[in-house]
Amino acid sequence: MYSRYTIWDDVSFRVNGGQVELLGAVSQPFKKDDIERLVRKVPGVTSVTDEIKVLPLSPQDDRLRLQVARAIYSDPVFNRYAIQAVPPIHIIVENGHVTLTGAVGTEMEKYLAGVRATTGLSFGNVVNNLQVENPPAKKS
Repeated sequence: MYSRYTIWDDVSFRVNGGQVELLGAVSQPFKKDDIERLVRKVPGVTSVTDEIKVLPLSPQDDRLRLQVARAIYSDPVFNRYAIQAVPPIHIIVENGHVTLTGAVGTEMEKYLAGVRATTGLSFGNVVNNLQVENPPAKKS
């Protein structure tokens, strides 16, 4: 667990043998370096390819992050997520463009998070890349 990882960051990885590829985006430049350094120390890791993007530092994006987070996590539907150390819905903002990543339990929560995120936005749209942990079984 990286203590500075927040809902404003989204990092994933791929492993092939001892080779690790880091992907995603972070809200502060030092986080990219910290994460790569931590991964290099993991036993068995032989190489690291760091493709983590550092999001632009922007007061406007910071305000938008807070606005979207409040809109989502103030909804009672998301109370169980909001109380977690790192809530599972991540809000990635780059130059005013909002992308939701992470995971929720149901299709309805995914839909509602997207709706809540767009509440009050004066421009742009929200890309909802949330994954559903328990998708309904397909009928055959």
